[in-house]
Amino acid sequence: MIRVLIFLLLLAAAALGISWLVNHPGDISLNWQGYNIQTSVAVAAGLTAGIALILALVFGFLLYLWNVPARLSQRAKRRRKEKGYAALSRGMIAVGAGDAHLARKSATEASKHLDQEPLTLLLGAQAAQLSGDRAAAETAFNKLTLDPATKLLGLRGLHIEAQRRGDPAAALHFAEEAHKIAPLSWSTKAVLDHRAAEGRWEAALAVLERQIAAKLIDTPTGERQRAVLETALAQEKEAQAEWEQALVLARKALNRAPDLIPASVALARILARRGELRKAAKTVETAWERQPHPDLAEVYLNLRAGDSNADRLAKARTLAKIKPADPESRLLVARAALAARDFAAAREAMAPLIGEDQRPTQRMCLIMAELEDRETGDAGKVREWLARSARAPRDPVWIADGIIASQWAPISPATGRLDAFVWEKPADRLGAPIEAEDSWIAQAEIAQAETAPALAAPDMSAPPQADSMAPAAAAEILPPPKAETPAHNGGAAKQKVIFPLPAAPDDPGTADEADETDAADRVGFP
Repeated sequence: MIRVLIFLLLLAAAALGISWLVNHPGDISLNWQGYNIQTSVAVAAGLTAGIALILALVFGFLLYLWNVPARLSQRAKRRRKEKGYAALSRGMIAVGAGDAHLARKSATEASKHLDQEPLTLLLGAQAAQLSGDRAAAETAFNKLTLDPATKLLGLRGLHIEAQRRGDPAAALHFAEEAHKIAPLSWSTKAVLDHRAAEGRWEAALAVLERQIAAKLIDTPTGERQRAVLETALAQEKEAQAEWEQALVLARKALNRAPDLIPASVALARILARRGELRKAAKTVETAWERQPHPDLAEVYLNLRAGDSNADRLAKARTLAKIKPADPESRLLVARAALAARDFAAAREAMAPLIGEDQRPTQRMCLIMAELEDRETGDAGKVREWLARSARAPRDPVWIADGIIASQWAPISPATGRLDAFVWEKPADRLGAPIEAEDSWIAQAEIAQAETAPALAAPDMSAPPQADSMAPAAAAEILPPPKAETPAHNGGAAKQKVIFPLPAAPDDPGTADEADETDAADRVGFP
């Protein structure tokens, strides 16, 4: 619109100029080199304008001829750039589609036309990764680190390559270099996981705080991970007898994640060490109301050292009243009743769990086997319950990335992932053939006949003591579906095994660990 107005203004000015010349006639006389030229003012103005126009056209033509080489060069560059971007686009699509041959071909073509383009190096690196050429990929990523604008991109690629070749030290180095430049999601997570894997909980917590401040993770996830790290740090301070710091950390963790069972266990244990038994009991009771758990039961029964088995049974009943219908409450009472030799109370607690319409778990079957052994001494019923335990559903355990552990840990033993452990039932295994199960039972009977003609009842006069300072338990990988002895969740007390049953053929643990776990499940508290 502005250009139209300017054109109209110029046109009006020209019309006014012509009109003025017409309305003011005059003559012009020129004497030069013996020539006398006379003309009017209007004609002289027209000739001047015509000469100026011709000179402008001639000058423009000469200038066009002068710029022809530069124009041809720019056109060639533009065509090369268009070809390069087209190859770059094809290559990116090929990488996304998994076409390694087209990706490498497009990367080669793009590098010919766009040698200074960072995306060309990225395409070359991705094509090399897709083809399995790790050396070429690392070379491309190293070139990207030379440019400040693409350094983070290069460090990310080198970090991934280091992880793929199994070099955690190099992967951490690249992640830390990127973390110094900017708190990115991948770099902070890598540094956080590494420091947590080393047990440097305070350093890991500092990295997590920076990650939360940069809003790289959502608030609920950040609070949960804070609680996990504070729980781990509280356990460490507790092991170092730094009770005040451990108490503060455990309280913070429980406030951030009230459903975090290890935080409740740690806080209750620390309060008991300080002599605040009422507060410790209240902590366990509150957590038990949210989710009954064997770890909570163990801490609750061992709050006061020196309690008799009858006192422990009374405490078990008090805790079970909070959620009386929960199976964990009934198992707690049954275990305590067995220790107090109150067999009627044990049967009463187990009755709803072993009814005809119920499917008892392994722990339930083992408790019933122990009850039959200690109360009636009926070897047939004991063998029946042991046989049922071999086919019974597995009880909930701590699981992280397919690995079972007898105790909670803040990180996964397989991947180092923070807050990986969950309390859940392992996946059901495929049923073993009946012949295999009958053979296993027959081996148990033969071993019993050869080793112990009479059932030996363990001494339950002294209650098992929980070792609050025990290190993290060794984890075991979930076995493939086959007939095996059940996994257990018992306490830490080590006593005489009732039956010398053979170990499962796919048990990855050592013989000592298997004996200890088996004995604990038969005679310990959940």
